[in-house]
Amino acid sequence: MKRIGIISETHGYWDPKYEKYLGDCDEIWHAGDIGTMEVADKFEAMAPLFRAVYGNCDGYDLRARYREILRFKCEDVDVMIKHIGGYPGRYDRSVINMLYAAPPQLFIAGHSHILKVKYDKTLGLLHINPGAAGMMGWQKERTLVRLTIDGSKFTDCDVVTLGENKNIL
Repeated sequence: MKRIGIISETHGYWDPKYEKYLGDCDEIWHAGDIGTMEVADKFEAMAPLFRAVYGNCDGYDLRARYREILRFKCEDVDVMIKHIGGYPGRYDRSVINMLYAAPPQLFIAGHSHILKVKYDKTLGLLHINPGAAGMMGWQKERTLVRLTIDGSKFTDCDVVTLGENKNIL
């Protein structure tokens, strides 16, 4: 059994609330637009395992450290993470063929700043976009998602609201 913290769109912003809400997680997964190496280093120091993909706003330093797409097993769950991935019914062109050819059980994407937890009946997968945790963008509230993976089951999925975005574009 593993407790997972899922976050995206930090855009170089570090909030001490990340430690409060993700500090007890076994793994932290970042769906891109980390923003700075300093923020990435803080996440890496915080969790026993930090996994991340780079986002469209991440520079070459973060692109050298992280991949565009991650696919791995967590417990008995096949997981795929990509920053620009879309969502059920509107997957991005860059991943749609991969998803339909061999769907993971959990697909995580960021980019839109729109919090979404939705089951895709067609592909039989859970899709999560944790929203945006940083202070950049148009979202009114900053969010992240936590869940537990126990074997092949998802439990205890909750959305954490970190506060309002005071820098709305």
